[in-house]
Amino acid sequence: MTLRRFPCVNTTLAAAAALLCSLPANAQTGPRDHLTPQEVERVRDNQELDKRIEVFIKAIERRFAAINGAAPESKQSPKEVERSGELPKETRAELLDDIAKILDEAITNIEDVSLHDEKNSLIRKALRKLAAASNGFLAQLTAMRGQVSDADERDALERAAENVQQILEGASKLPPSSTEKKPSKRSQ
Repeated sequence: MTLRRFPCVNTTLAAAAALLCSLPANAQTGPRDHLTPQEVERVRDNQELDKRIEVFIKAIERRFAAINGAAPESKQSPKEVERSGELPKETRAELLDDIAKILDEAITNIEDVSLHDEKNSLIRKALRKLAAASNGFLAQLTAMRGQVSDADERDALERAAENVQQILEGASKLPPSSTEKKPSKRSQ
């Protein structure tokens, strides 16, 4: 069977080809990743939950540095560039979207470990690390709220803020850490 016998197929294929050629280059390659290839590799290399969360925290800090206009060469040592890649150079909306997605991925990692082994001590340790960093993230996001005028930026900022709130709420439900001193009977 040849395609000449079905002219509508040729027309459809030509229209599809024209549509693909008219799309921007990044639309043809699919959605961009919220982590650099080096960060993805570091996530894969760090199988322990708390270490993986540290990678996510560092990735978010790098996006905030890029948003705040940090010059890539002044904020990163050559070793850090090798380990995590160059500071992202995307738009502010894309960087805020990255932050929201990285926070979501961190939450998902903690939830996944919790589903498989809810007594895993690394869950509390990772959540505490993420919550401590999230306090700083929330302060930065709150400061940006007044500066955001673009709808995409506002949407990404609000998603990131919602993820931070979810993290802080989860951490507030944790029992006191074993390193915190419990009140003695004498002090009560």
